[in-house]
Amino acid sequence: MSEDPIHQPHDKLFKAGFSNPANAAAFLRWEVPSALSEQINWNNLRLEPGSFVDSHFRHTESDLLFSTSIADSECLLYLLFEHQITAEPTLALRLLRYMVRIWESWLKKHPTPVKLPVILPIVLAQNAEAWNLSPHFASLLNVPAGLHDELRGFIPDFTFRLIQLAGIPFDAIRGTPAGIMTLRVMKAERLAKLLDDPVWDEALMIQVPRETLEWLIRYIVEAGVDKDAFDRKLLAITQPDIRSTAMTIAQQLRQEGIITAQQKAVLEALEIRFDQVPQGLRETIEAIQDELCLRNLLRAAIQAASIEVFSHAL
Repeated sequence: MSEDPIHQPHDKLFKAGFSNPANAAAFLRWEVPSALSEQINWNNLRLEPGSFVDSHFRHTESDLLFSTSIADSECLLYLLFEHQITAEPTLALRLLRYMVRIWESWLKKHPTPVKLPVILPIVLAQNAEAWNLSPHFASLLNVPAGLHDELRGFIPDFTFRLIQLAGIPFDAIRGTPAGIMTLRVMKAERLAKLLDDPVWDEALMIQVPRETLEWLIRYIVEAGVDKDAFDRKLLAITQPDIRSTAMTIAQQLRQEGIITAQQKAVLEALEIRFDQVPQGLRETIEAIQDELCLRNLLRAAIQAASIEVFSHAL
């Protein structure tokens, strides 16, 4: 298990679940218009490197780019995951900006292209209530009445597919077990239902890879659910293998939380007493995973006459 804390849990879980092309394909093939979906080579879906999101939006959205073919022509599927609470009226403008970046990146790899590949933009919204948001870029423009036909050729336009978790019942989410569980957990988080039965569907859980199950439980724990209710949920799991795995992961997460809290306590004590902590010393403390050692270091941080004296306690 990774010992890095989750700084952006929505982003981490989204990418853990849908960076796998099989999970993405199994879900998206039902969300793209059927006439297009039938022409897309879902079995050849390939994850492309990079992110195209504006830096100041990275705390509220994540993205994945996939390449494949449609009717024997290259095609790109751009999946933008929105985990902000409210709808952004100019979302289509951001999408256009991201799509231009994708084409520019593609051109760097294909300096003498014949045609640019088609991009299918798809937005997955982790919302609790449905957004009243037009998927048409042209709806953002103030076109004078009576001049729509005359101006149509001067106006860029495209449509994006908006998938809203708020509008999909838990049992209507389709895909692989890992993909279904990921989206159920994301939907439940917005509704404060992370301990409800759809999230703890053992028939699905038993089919989910351990790494994905780790991310799901990590996400639930980090969401701040009631500890006693969470423990009761773990004990209520009937499948012994799932219960054992889930309890082991939960215990590891709690131990990570204790270690992280102790590391922060040592660093805060040093900062209060000596103002600044050298970066090398900070990294050394953050690398220590022994609980007893960190307790002793906290005492030393409080009592040491200088940062140099404290360093000798390491």
